[in-house]
Amino acid sequence: MAVTLDQIKQLRDMTSVSMTACKKALEEANGDMDKAIDVLRKTGEAKSVDRAARVTNQGIVSIKIDGNKAAMTKLVCETDFASRSEDFVKVASSLPEKLLKGELSDENKELQEIKDLRMKTGENIQVGDLKIVEGDVLGAYIHTNNKIGVVVALKGGTGDLAKEVAMHAAATKPACVSPDEVAQELVDKEKEIWTEQLAKEGKPKEIVEKIMMGKEKKFREENALMKQPFVKDPSKTIEQFLSESGASVGTFYRMAV
Repeated sequence: MAVTLDQIKQLRDMTSVSMTACKKALEEANGDMDKAIDVLRKTGEAKSVDRAARVTNQGIVSIKIDGNKAAMTKLVCETDFASRSEDFVKVASSLPEKLLKGELSDENKELQEIKDLRMKTGENIQVGDLKIVEGDVLGAYIHTNNKIGVVVALKGGTGDLAKEVAMHAAATKPACVSPDEVAQELVDKEKEIWTEQLAKEGKPKEIVEKIMMGKEKKFREENALMKQPFVKDPSKTIEQFLSESGASVGTFYRMAV
């Protein structure tokens, strides 16, 4: 099929290969950009490919706790195959310590080992997220697939207790600590849906307001960590579970690929 000049230029920008080679690869790949990149890689013409435009929905979350600080990092790539490689795991695991030392930051994500890994795999590999969580009592949990990680900072309690809450948050994906912290824009969006639903149900106007208040309360509590039923014992909320040890949540951060 005929390829456009814009396609050729895009492929050239991504591969730094000549226009002629890009045109030939695109024609061979019938205009498919990903396949054209593979054509160039197979011929050895494109050893390093800038795939910034490609989706990076695989990767690894890593966490390291050092005293009253916990560093969380997310290294992302294009394929599960790459994320499970020994080299990728090694680099991903080293990032939290680098973040704690100040060697990695939002302004400095282009570490040499990441560039080398990108060159070796030919994939778009990027530092996806960075976070330092501080607190007197810290606990962390990383799911077995290494794609979800949570750090919880408690007021009171123990590290083991904080880890229990982190495991809970990994499963339930809370938006915030308490109901009043739920973003108003989220509530307003839900209200639009509830209003439409109640209108279709033909609810009397005099009770619609009470129903809306109840729905908002429930929505806020469902998205607030402290009010969620504890996954290991749904008979009590996280707030009640922690209060038994004289503890409460100061803050938490959930990171996922």
